[in-house]
Amino acid sequence: MTTGHQDNPTWVDEALREHDEHERLEMDAAAASDASGASAASDPAGRRQLPLADREQQVLDRIDRARRRRPRVREERITMSHGAGGKATQTLIEAVFLDAFRNPLLEPLEDAAQLTINGSRLALTTDSYVVKPLFFPGGDIGDLAVNGTVNDLSVSGATPLFLSAGFILEEGFPVADLNRVAESMRDAAAAAGVRIVTGDTKVVERGKADGCYINTAGVGLIERDVHIGVAGAQPGDVIIVSGPIGDHGITIMLARGELDIEADIESDTAPLNGLVSDLLDAVPNVRAMRDATRGGVATILNEIAKAANVGVLVSEDDIPVRAEVRGASELLGIDPMYVACEGRLVAVVPAETADRAVEVMRGHPLGREAAVIGRVRGEQPGIVQLKTAFGGTRIVDLLVGDPLPRIC
Repeated sequence: MTTGHQDNPTWVDEALREHDEHERLEMDAAAASDASGASAASDPAGRRQLPLADREQQVLDRIDRARRRRPRVREERITMSHGAGGKATQTLIEAVFLDAFRNPLLEPLEDAAQLTINGSRLALTTDSYVVKPLFFPGGDIGDLAVNGTVNDLSVSGATPLFLSAGFILEEGFPVADLNRVAESMRDAAAAAGVRIVTGDTKVVERGKADGCYINTAGVGLIERDVHIGVAGAQPGDVIIVSGPIGDHGITIMLARGELDIEADIESDTAPLNGLVSDLLDAVPNVRAMRDATRGGVATILNEIAKAANVGVLVSEDDIPVRAEVRGASELLGIDPMYVACEGRLVAVVPAETADRAVEVMRGHPLGREAAVIGRVRGEQPGIVQLKTAFGGTRIVDLLVGDPLPRIC
């Protein structure tokens, strides 16, 4: 994954540049400490160097400061990266939409807004689906739209109830394909126990859309006394993923037929409300949940670290990835941590309930391969680190660029 470009520097580039600019001043300050007996090494040019651990911490501190600067969209026009779920998406949301619409219900930036009306707690979410191709192994744009909306409500602790469906159709789109999409949505809604109760249809000129786009909104009822959000993560908590990651994104990439790669991979698109219900029944003190869609698990971990002001450490060996997905990812030069899922969730639970949470998730068909992948910690707040298979660690930043366009 790339971290930046010379003509469009990221916060990592800025932080490292700031580090270089200040290094000389720090070396001078460290040299001055000699008078008090402090010890440090010198490089071949005679410049004073701080111990390695101190220098690493300084870089992490500067990276953290750079991340906390007020977000600003540097581009003059929207690019595909703004829709990829990573750094550009986050900046666009915070600098444009959050700045314009700011209110206490929107500010948490959870998958669904949590509302209280006449004493009842509701969850409200909306999403749009522009996946290409419309039909792919394991699913299509129709069941993807239903499942994605159901999952956004579910990970907010709500029981999904009602959905809307808005269609933007391109002139010339086959009616047979539209019937197929509608039937897929009907079946997915029935499987999830929700109803599609309202909708809208628009048709645009040929060439002005890509066949069919779908917008959905969903309403759910929060019946349990739970308060779920990434800002609630605490040091010592355990991070769990409900199953193998990356299936959906790699499926979409291969389904486009642009690459001469064959693999037995299907999208994991599925409704998570049953799995979430089982988990909350057994472990009501779940701190946070997110479904790992655009930007993958890496994005969720960064959202946890930023919102809760905590550090996150995960182990590469513990993250479940199917061999086919890992192999295809290596051929494509893509890290599975950044690849989207459509039927997987990441949960943060207190350490004392982690074993029970994994046990319950593995008892559900969609959680049979659930695994603990890491922990929340107090050190290095705002930073996600991965313990690699080789024994070292590396920072897991937000996605930069757009390796998998139009995956949902």
